[in-house]
Amino acid sequence: QVQLVESGGGLVQTGGSLRLSCAASGFTFSTYTMGWFRQRPGKEREFVAGINWSGGNTHYSDSVRGRFFISRDNAKNTAYLQMSSLKPEDTAVYYCVAGPSGSDWDTWGQGTQVTVSS
Repeated sequence: QVQLVESGGGLVQTGGSLRLSCAASGFTFSTYTMGWFRQRPGKEREFVAGINWSGGNTHYSDSVRGRFFISRDNAKNTAYLQMSSLKPEDTAVYYCVAGPSGSDWDTWGQGTQVTVSS
């Protein structure tokens, strides 16, 4: 069974940090591109960050570049999103995604809530 399970969300103050984790199972993790999307209240789901199979290539949305850092550990079948300098506008449900490429996300996690208080 293909599955992505996010953890690490919660409530944090403005300027704080959180690290999200995404545990993958049911597919060959080391061959898949991994990413994070988010859905802010009243907004459409949007791309946040992506990382290729080896971890050697990453992409970020303009809104998080320089504050968020995506990484992966292929030995642990886990992807991470380190979020720093958090802002209230980062409040969202964050989803872990996987796909054979960065333009083909075929597996989604259930999401984890991140709330940044002002």
